Amino acid sequence: MLGRRVEVGTARVEVDGALVSVAPDLVYYLLNKPDGVITAADDPRGRPTVLGLVPPEPRVFPVGRLDLHTEGLLILTNDGALSQLLTHPSHGVAKEYVADVDGGTPAPAALRALRQGVELADGRTAPAEVGVLAPGVLRLVIHEGRYRQVRRMCEAVGHPVRRLVRTRIGPVRDTALAPGRWRTLSAKEVRALAGAASGGARPPRA
Repeated sequence: MLGRRVEVGTARVEVDGALVSVAPDLVYYLLNKPDGVITAADDPRGRPTVLGLVPPEPRVFPVGRLDLHTEGLLILTNDGALSQLLTHPSHGVAKEYVADVDGGTPAPAALRALRQGVELADGRTAPAEVGVLAPGVLRLVIHEGRYRQVRRMCEAVGHPVRRLVRTRIGPVRDTALAPGRWRTLSAKEVRALAGAASGGARPPRA
């Protein structure tokens, strides 16, 4: 009901069936992770981490991971419920990447393999959406979160990745956010993420 008051911290608020938190101590950051930054709270080797790029308080944690040399969008939050929604394999939240690959533009057979699913050491991947943006530059959308998945998929079809950038998480993208910079997600974006995880279309299976 429009205009209905809720008790902050105790109420359950759902949007189209997706649970949305209203607690005032929850924060949601969108970070453009640069190359060479670790997706971790700390690193024993002293390398820079994503937590060093956002405010130290309140304490947040990354939602999912980007490997050391993968750049692009990463969400950090202290909302465990939303983090679980976004990372659980059954929810299939889309992640979009731009990959600069070796060997020029993959042949039609290689593109078809990516779109149908690639056999990796940990099993066959789900089909990916794949487009060619420029010679040797691919746009890929996946719905899984396996370790170094896009890199391994491209390598499996003979085109190792030279540079990889994540450009979208579910409905959230930001082409104006510079590497190393962060911003707070809007309430609308948080609701859209929760909706994508709870009620979004599931990816086709190979």
